[in-house]
Amino acid sequence: MAYVTGSDADVAWQGAAPPAELKIVIAGGFGVGKTTLIGTLSEIEPLTTEARLSAAGTGVDDLEGIAGKTTTTVAMDFGRITFDDPDPMPMILFLFGVPGQERFWFMWDDLGRGAVGAVVLVDTRRLEDSFTAVNWYEQQRMPFVVAVNEFDGAHRYEADEVRQALSLGDHVPVVKCDVREHASANNVLITLVCHSLHVRHAITTGAST
Repeated sequence: MAYVTGSDADVAWQGAAPPAELKIVIAGGFGVGKTTLIGTLSEIEPLTTEARLSAAGTGVDDLEGIAGKTTTTVAMDFGRITFDDPDPMPMILFLFGVPGQERFWFMWDDLGRGAVGAVVLVDTRRLEDSFTAVNWYEQQRMPFVVAVNEFDGAHRYEADEVRQALSLGDHVPVVKCDVREHASANNVLITLVCHSLHVRHAITTGAST
Protein backbone atom coordinates (compact mmCIF):
# COMPACT_ATOMS: atom_id res chain seq x y z
CA MET A 1 0.00 0.00 0.00
CA ALA A 2 1.28 3.45 -0.90
CA TYR A 3 0.79 6.62 1.06
CA VAL A 4 -0.82 9.90 0.10
CA THR A 5 0.38 12.40 2.66
CA GLY A 6 0.10 16.03 3.63
CA SER A 7 -1.96 18.35 1.45
CA ASP A 8 -1.94 15.73 -1.34
CA ALA A 9 -4.20 13.56 0.80
CA ASP A 10 -6.94 16.20 0.65
CA VAL A 11 -6.99 16.45 -3.15
CA ALA A 12 -5.90 13.01 -4.33
CA TRP A 13 -9.46 11.77 -4.70
CA GLN A 14 -10.82 14.64 -6.78
CA GLY A 15 -12.31 13.16 -9.94
CA ALA A 16 -11.86 9.61 -8.63
CA ALA A 17 -13.91 7.18 -6.58
CA PRO A 18 -13.63 8.14 -2.91
CA PRO A 19 -11.60 5.83 -0.67
CA ALA A 20 -13.08 3.67 2.05
CA GLU A 21 -12.97 5.36 5.46
CA LEU A 22 -12.14 2.89 8.20
CA LYS A 23 -11.96 3.40 11.94
CA ILE A 24 -9.19 1.48 13.72
CA VAL A 25 -8.80 1.16 17.49
CA ILE A 26 -5.33 0.95 19.04
CA ALA A 27 -5.65 -0.78 22.42
CA GLY A 28 -3.50 -2.48 25.04
CA GLY A 29 -2.22 -2.07 28.55
CA PHE A 30 -0.69 0.97 30.17
CA GLY A 31 2.58 2.07 28.54
CA VAL A 32 2.67 -0.43 25.65
CA GLY A 33 3.25 2.22 22.95
CA LYS A 34 -0.20 3.16 21.64
CA THR A 35 0.52 6.89 21.48
CA THR A 36 3.91 6.24 19.88
CA LEU A 37 2.38 4.04 17.16
CA ILE A 38 -0.15 6.70 16.21
CA GLY A 39 2.51 9.41 16.24
CA THR A 40 4.76 7.31 14.01
CA LEU A 41 2.09 6.74 11.37
CA SER A 42 -0.25 9.72 11.38
CA GLU A 43 -0.05 11.99 8.32
CA ILE A 44 -1.50 14.82 10.40
CA GLU A 45 -0.32 16.16 13.72
CA PRO A 46 -1.86 13.58 16.05
CA LEU A 47 -4.38 14.68 18.63
CA THR A 48 -3.21 13.43 22.01
CA THR A 49 -4.56 13.76 25.52
CA GLU A 50 -1.33 13.10 27.37
CA ALA A 51 -1.09 14.20 30.99
CA ARG A 52 1.91 14.03 33.28
CA LEU A 53 1.92 11.25 35.81
CA SER A 54 1.60 12.61 39.31
CA ALA A 55 1.70 11.44 42.90
CA ALA A 56 -2.06 10.86 42.68
CA GLY A 57 -1.39 7.90 40.41
CA THR A 58 0.97 6.23 42.86
CA GLY A 59 -0.38 2.80 43.71
CA VAL A 60 -2.94 3.08 40.90
CA ASP A 61 -0.79 3.05 37.75
CA ASP A 62 1.64 0.14 37.76
CA LEU A 63 5.00 1.41 36.48
CA GLU A 64 6.90 -1.85 36.86
CA GLY A 65 9.03 -2.28 33.76
CA ILE A 66 8.28 1.23 32.48
CA ALA A 67 9.77 3.37 35.22
CA GLY A 68 10.89 5.99 32.69
CA LYS A 69 7.32 6.78 31.60
CA THR A 70 6.27 10.29 32.63
CA THR A 71 2.94 10.80 30.81
CA THR A 72 -0.27 8.87 30.21
CA THR A 73 -3.27 9.09 27.88
CA VAL A 74 -6.35 10.23 29.80
CA ALA A 75 -8.96 10.25 27.01
CA MET A 76 -7.78 9.16 23.58
CA ASP A 77 -5.22 9.67 20.83
CA PHE A 78 -6.26 10.33 17.24
CA GLY A 79 -4.41 10.14 13.94
CA ARG A 80 -5.08 9.65 10.22
CA ILE A 81 -3.31 7.69 7.52
CA THR A 82 -4.20 7.52 3.81
CA PHE A 83 -3.43 4.68 1.40
CA ASP A 84 -3.87 5.14 -2.34
CA ASP A 85 -3.21 1.53 -3.34
CA PRO A 86 -6.25 -0.01 -5.09
CA ASP A 87 -5.38 -3.47 -3.69
CA PRO A 88 -7.52 -4.26 -1.82
CA MET A 89 -8.91 -0.71 -2.06
CA PRO A 90 -7.88 2.92 -1.53
CA MET A 91 -8.64 3.84 2.05
CA ILE A 92 -8.29 6.36 4.83
CA LEU A 93 -7.69 4.95 8.29
CA PHE A 94 -8.75 6.91 11.34
CA LEU A 95 -6.71 5.75 14.34
CA PHE A 96 -8.18 5.96 17.82
CA GLY A 97 -5.89 5.11 20.72
CA VAL A 98 -7.75 4.09 23.86
CA PRO A 99 -6.34 4.56 27.38
CA GLY A 100 -5.05 1.41 29.02
CA GLN A 101 -5.59 2.05 32.72
CA GLU A 102 -8.51 0.34 34.44
CA ARG A 103 -10.09 3.62 35.54
CA PHE A 104 -10.59 4.57 31.86
CA TRP A 105 -12.03 1.27 30.62
CA PHE A 106 -15.54 2.76 30.64
CA MET A 107 -14.54 4.70 27.49
CA TRP A 108 -13.83 1.61 25.42
CA ASP A 109 -17.44 1.12 24.31
CA ASP A 110 -17.77 4.61 22.86
CA LEU A 111 -14.32 4.68 21.24
CA GLY A 112 -14.81 1.24 19.72
CA ARG A 113 -18.22 1.97 18.19
CA GLY A 114 -18.07 1.69 14.40
CA ALA A 115 -14.51 0.36 14.28
CA VAL A 116 -13.68 -2.30 11.70
CA GLY A 117 -10.98 -3.78 13.89
CA ALA A 118 -8.47 -3.28 16.67
CA VAL A 119 -4.76 -3.57 17.28
CA VAL A 120 -3.96 -4.94 20.73
CA LEU A 121 -0.40 -3.87 21.53
CA VAL A 122 1.52 -6.17 23.85
CA ASP A 123 4.61 -5.67 25.99
CA THR A 124 6.02 -9.11 26.85
CA ARG A 125 7.49 -7.72 30.08
CA ARG A 126 3.92 -7.02 31.26
CA LEU A 127 1.95 -9.63 29.35
CA GLU A 128 -0.76 -9.87 31.99
CA ASP A 129 -1.80 -6.29 31.17
CA SER A 130 -2.97 -7.49 27.75
CA PHE A 131 -5.61 -9.98 28.88
CA THR A 132 -8.33 -7.39 29.48
CA ALA A 133 -8.06 -5.91 25.98
CA VAL A 134 -7.86 -9.34 24.32
CA ASN A 135 -10.91 -10.58 26.22
CA TRP A 136 -12.87 -7.40 25.54
CA TYR A 137 -12.42 -7.51 21.76
CA GLU A 138 -13.14 -11.23 21.71
CA GLN A 139 -16.43 -10.56 23.52
CA GLN A 140 -17.23 -7.76 21.09
CA ARG A 141 -16.50 -10.15 18.20
CA MET A 142 -14.42 -7.42 16.64
CA PRO A 143 -11.56 -8.53 14.36
CA PHE A 144 -8.24 -7.78 16.04
CA VAL A 145 -4.55 -8.52 15.74
CA VAL A 146 -2.01 -8.79 18.53
CA ALA A 147 1.11 -6.71 17.90
CA VAL A 148 4.10 -7.48 20.10
CA ASN A 149 6.00 -4.22 20.61
CA GLU A 150 9.60 -5.37 21.02
CA PHE A 151 11.07 -2.95 23.55
CA ASP A 152 14.82 -2.54 23.84
CA GLY A 153 16.20 -5.05 26.31
CA ALA A 154 13.03 -7.15 26.46
CA HIS A 155 13.25 -10.89 25.85
CA ARG A 156 12.23 -11.91 22.33
CA TYR A 157 9.47 -14.51 22.02
CA GLU A 158 8.19 -16.30 18.95
CA ALA A 159 4.67 -15.48 17.79
CA ASP A 160 3.43 -18.95 18.72
CA GLU A 161 4.74 -18.50 22.27
CA VAL A 162 2.81 -15.24 22.63
CA ARG A 163 -0.27 -16.88 21.11
CA GLN A 164 -0.12 -19.69 23.65
CA ALA A 165 0.49 -17.34 26.59
CA LEU A 166 -2.55 -15.23 25.66
CA SER A 167 -4.70 -18.27 24.75
CA LEU A 168 -5.35 -16.87 21.28
CA GLY A 169 -7.12 -18.81 18.57
CA ASP A 170 -5.25 -19.68 15.41
CA HIS A 171 -7.36 -17.16 13.49
CA VAL A 172 -5.91 -14.17 15.41
CA PRO A 173 -2.80 -12.78 13.68
CA VAL A 174 0.22 -12.16 15.90
CA VAL A 175 2.90 -9.82 14.54
CA LYS A 176 6.11 -8.45 16.01
CA CYS A 177 6.87 -4.76 15.65
CA ASP A 178 8.78 -1.72 16.78
CA VAL A 179 6.20 1.08 16.87
CA ARG A 180 8.96 3.69 16.57
CA GLU A 181 9.75 2.47 13.05
CA HIS A 182 7.38 3.54 10.30
CA ALA A 183 7.57 0.39 8.16
CA SER A 184 7.12 -1.88 11.16
CA ALA A 185 4.12 0.05 12.53
CA ASN A 186 2.65 0.27 9.03
CA ASN A 187 2.82 -3.52 8.66
CA VAL A 188 0.67 -3.88 11.78
CA LEU A 189 -2.12 -1.80 10.24
CA ILE A 190 -1.93 -3.61 6.91
CA THR A 191 -2.18 -6.94 8.74
CA LEU A 192 -5.25 -5.74 10.63
CA VAL A 193 -7.04 -4.36 7.56
CA CYS A 194 -6.44 -7.55 5.58
CA HIS A 195 -7.59 -9.66 8.54
CA SER A 196 -10.72 -7.55 9.02
CA LEU A 197 -11.61 -7.78 5.31
CA HIS A 198 -11.10 -11.55 5.41
CA VAL A 199 -13.30 -11.95 8.49
CA ARG A 200 -16.07 -9.80 7.07
CA HIS A 201 -15.95 -11.60 3.73
CA ALA A 202 -16.19 -14.94 5.53
CA ILE A 203 -19.21 -13.73 7.49
CA THR A 204 -20.89 -12.49 4.31
CA THR A 205 -20.29 -15.70 2.41
CA GLY A 206 -20.81 -18.03 5.34
CA ALA A 207 -17.27 -19.39 5.08
CA SER A 208 -15.15 -20.33 8.09
CA THR A 209 -12.51 -17.84 9.28
